[in-house]
Amino acid sequence: MTFFFPTQSLSAFPPRLSPGYKSTPKRSPTKPLILMKHTLSELTGPVYGQDAVQPGDEDLTRQHAGEPLGERIIVHGRVLDEDGRPVRNALVEIWQANACGRYIHVVDQHPAPLDPNFTGAGRCKTDENGHYKFVTVKPGAYPWGNHPNAWRPAHIHFSMFGHSFVSRLVTQMYFPGDPLLPFDPIFNSVTEEAARNRMVSAFDLESTVPEWALAYRFDIVLRGRNQTPMES
Repeated sequence: MTFFFPTQSLSAFPPRLSPGYKSTPKRSPTKPLILMKHTLSELTGPVYGQDAVQPGDEDLTRQHAGEPLGERIIVHGRVLDEDGRPVRNALVEIWQANACGRYIHVVDQHPAPLDPNFTGAGRCKTDENGHYKFVTVKPGAYPWGNHPNAWRPAHIHFSMFGHSFVSRLVTQMYFPGDPLLPFDPIFNSVTEEAARNRMVSAFDLESTVPEWALAYRFDIVLRGRNQTPMES
C-alpha cells in the first residue's frame, strides 16, 4: 500500500498553462505551487450525500417521458487506486452533450437541436469491486471557438468523489478512433502519449448487449504512475 504521494505521477496532468487551450492563461497560477502533506482531515473526509443517488440515476435514457435520439451506449469500468485496488462507494457523476453535440445550458447556443428527452447528466456509486455503469447516448462533436474551425471530439465528463478524496476529481473520456483527437488542444494538453491514451475508452464487445447497445470500458486510476489525467 502506498502511504506517500507519488510526485512523479504529476506528469500525467496537463500543464496549467497550455497556449493552445486559450482559456488557461486566465486561470493558471503565476507562482510555484506548494505541495501540502495529507493530514487526518484529508484521509478521513470529506463525505458526500449518498442519499442523493437514486435508482435509475445511472440511466440517462430513462429520465424523461420518451427515449432520447442517438446511438444508445453502455459506459462502464472500475475506479482504482494507485495499487490497483477497487475504490468502493465512490460517487461517480457524468455530464455530456446530446447526440447532436449540444448541452442544455444557456451558454451553448450553437445551431444544433436540443433533445427534450435528454438532460445529459447521471450519477452512481461504485460497488464493492469499484465498478460503475451508465447507460447513455453517444455524444456528438461540437464547435467551441478556441481557434478557427475548432471542434471538440465526442467526450463524456467524469467526476469522482469519495470519503478520502481531498477534492473532487474531474476528467474526460474519449472514444477510440475519433478523427478529431489529434486536433484537440484539451486532449493534447496532456504531454505524454501514454497518459493521453488512458483517457480514451476501449470498445467492449463482451459487454455489448445484442440488438440494444454497444459498450465502452473506461477504467479510472486515481493516482500513481498509471493514473488517469485529471483536469487541474
